[in-house]
Amino acid sequence: MLTFNDLTLPCPEGLTLAQLLDERSMDPDTIATAVNGAFVPRDQRATTVLQPNDTVLTFQAIVGG
Repeated sequence: MLTFNDLTLPCPEGLTLAQLLDERSMDPDTIATAVNGAFVPRDQRATTVLQPNDTVLTFQAIVGG
């Protein structure tokens, strides 16, 4: 199991962050992601393999300066 935005979900072996976002119907271009408190850039989501007990958070990306 893993935690995704306060939901407890199964964590099948080999599940990537990109796959999880797709399964949850989330638009990957409009959100930022963190796994266990560490920011995960968009280009690393497909290679970020999730583990049992991971905590995944998504949040609105903020752009500006």
